[in-house]
Amino acid sequence: MANSPALSKTIAVVRMATSVFFLLFGEYKVAGPEFAHGGFQTYLQDYIANSAVSFYRPVLSGLVLPHAVFLGYVVGIVELAVGISLLIGLWVRPAGIVGGLFLLNMLLATWWAPGHGVPVWRYFGNELDHLPLLLLLIVFYAADAGRTWGLDGSVRANRGYR
Repeated sequence: MANSPALSKTIAVVRMATSVFFLLFGEYKVAGPEFAHGGFQTYLQDYIANSAVSFYRPVLSGLVLPHAVFLGYVVGIVELAVGISLLIGLWVRPAGIVGGLFLLNMLLATWWAPGHGVPVWRYFGNELDHLPLLLLLIVFYAADAGRTWGLDGSVRANRGYR
C-alpha cells in the first residue's frame, strides 16, 4: 500500500493543492509593501507581548524586530519558494524542511495566544492554521512527494536514479 500508484498520485494532488496556501500568503507579502512596512512589525509586537513562548520572545525582540522590514520580505519569499517548490515538485524535501522550520517558528510565536491556563485543546485549536500545514510538509518529505507528477521525479529519471 505504501508504494501504490494511487497513494502517490493522491499525495501529489495534495502537495499541489497545499502549494496554493503558500503561494497566496507569500504573494501578498512580496507584492505589496503593507506587510513588510508595518504589518510584520505589528504581528511581532503582539507575539512578543502576548503569545510567544517565553524562551522565544528574546529571539523575536532582539533578532527579528530590529530587521523587520527585511525579514518581512524574507518571510514572503520563503513562502513563495515553498509554494513554487510544492507546485512543480522540485526540491520538495528541502522545501519541506524550510517550510517546517518556518511553521515551527510560527508555533513558537503564537502558542500562548489563547491565554495561560486554558484547556490544552484551545492551544491546538489556535494552531489549526500552522499544525496541519506542518504535518502535510512532514508527509511530503517522508513520501518524497516530488517524485510523482513533479520535477524531482524527472530529474532523478534523467540522472538514472530511482
